[in-house]
Amino acid sequence: MQRESMEVDVVIIGAGPAGLSTACRLLQKAQNEAKELSVCVLEKGSEVGAHILSGAVFEPSALEELFPDWQERGAPLNTKVTGDDVYYLHNKASSFRFPGFLVPRPMHNHGNYIISLGNLCRWLAEQATQLGAEVFPGFAAAEILYNEDGSVKGVATGNMGVDANGEQKASFEPGFEFHAKYTVLAEGCRGHLGKEIIDKFELDKDSDPQHYGIGLKEVWEIPQDKHKKGLVVHTAGYPMTGPSYAATSGGFLYHIEGNQISLGLIADLSYKNPYLNPYEEFQRFKHHPVIKQYIEGGKRISYGARAIVKGGLNSLPKMTFPGGLLIGCNAGTLNAAKIKGSHTAMKSGILAGEILFEAVSNNPSEKELTEFSLRFENSELKEELYKTRNFSAGFHKFGFWLGSALAFIEQNIFFGKSPFTFHDKSKDHCQLNPAKESLPIDYPKPDGEISFEILSSVFLSNTNHAEDQPCHLKLKDSTIPIDVNLPMYDEPAQRYCPAGVYEVIEEEDGKKRFQINSQNCVHCKTCDIKDPTQNIFWVVPEGGGGPNYPAM
Repeated sequence: MQRESMEVDVVIIGAGPAGLSTACRLLQKAQNEAKELSVCVLEKGSEVGAHILSGAVFEPSALEELFPDWQERGAPLNTKVTGDDVYYLHNKASSFRFPGFLVPRPMHNHGNYIISLGNLCRWLAEQATQLGAEVFPGFAAAEILYNEDGSVKGVATGNMGVDANGEQKASFEPGFEFHAKYTVLAEGCRGHLGKEIIDKFELDKDSDPQHYGIGLKEVWEIPQDKHKKGLVVHTAGYPMTGPSYAATSGGFLYHIEGNQISLGLIADLSYKNPYLNPYEEFQRFKHHPVIKQYIEGGKRISYGARAIVKGGLNSLPKMTFPGGLLIGCNAGTLNAAKIKGSHTAMKSGILAGEILFEAVSNNPSEKELTEFSLRFENSELKEELYKTRNFSAGFHKFGFWLGSALAFIEQNIFFGKSPFTFHDKSKDHCQLNPAKESLPIDYPKPDGEISFEILSSVFLSNTNHAEDQPCHLKLKDSTIPIDVNLPMYDEPAQRYCPAGVYEVIEEEDGKKRFQINSQNCVHCKTCDIKDPTQNIFWVVPEGGGGPNYPAM
């Protein structure tokens, strides 16, 4: 098939905080040196921000470095944090509020802002465009292109107008190739191209296995008398407590402007009980008095879900490969102790932009940007991640209470300079216990006011995929869900997916069938991470498909 192509200096995959910061810093440097560079940013969402989902309490340090005049430019940071509450929820009715001096220092949010990360990315895209970047929403990078020497040549977008059987429709358009001196992968957590690059170049051979959580979020409009603009609430414990779980979770409730709150639950994907359903846990969480007091009488206006990378520095792969860079949450730069990844993604993008400018200007024939690794080692980003390197491993190895004690000692006594490092070699998808050794979990029926059934939530995500296209949720072996996962784990895909994509259907003859409702997919990547046999492989659908988050 003949595909058209474009030659550019740098192609960036993903218009999130990492990718857009790369474009902005690269073109700022070019503008200062009066050099013309061609920079393209490809975004699979229908618009910039359509696939962006985060809490989000935002630390502005990286934004101030990138645009010191961000306030004059109108960056959408409108709600400064005014209060910081941390609770341990014992059970469905009781709770304990931690005094401030017992909260690890990284979790303090003085000077931070409650934002919509989607809106911030839309603003960053405007800045990048003004600097000369070409930003292409609806362009899903589907394939890595390689040079004859094995280095990365660029990417190709997916074909459009192909039916479910792989045949060309009348609307068929072949994919477009972007050939670049350097390719930057900034797809976010568990990007499928980044996954390929990590495997091909063994970028994680010296790292601990990566760890993940699944974050579920809703935005509510609440009565004015219940709204406390700027209040940040974090929780631990309930709903994922008790002997049937062997799992951890954390909740958040942020009072943003306009009598709205951002509300969510993050479930660690290292959980062991195959009957656990993160979506249903989120619905239970909302009924706890600490949460219900704010949302009762309110109106839910949006819903979404996204996997979160949380292994930290010990799980960070090498971020350079021949022909490009792996940055942001695609690499795993999130600071789990702070519960923040946006500013660290931006810092990795700023560093990438500076290195790329030097490489393109001075030595465009250099295949691997080894200077990036050297700069990273001496950067504020590396220092920040080093200070919290034991956070995830501590909770995985020692559980909530001992892990919390370790985090407090490290951050409040050693100030992030403790002499020990913990390594965690476990893998999230290997943690499930057999169903016969696990306790089923009985979830209450949603009441339609605080808790809701899953399809009504998917509706609020504005998820849409073009009709009659190939399924983007691939099975390496179509027999495994029914023949292996069902008898061993009661097929956990029925429960870990937060969008009702996977079902086990019993036919009239009594046989069971694995059904994939790919049109429901919100691109969270949980299936690609948690499937115990690693049989599900996520690839991009046609560009523009997926959720359309308004301000998440």
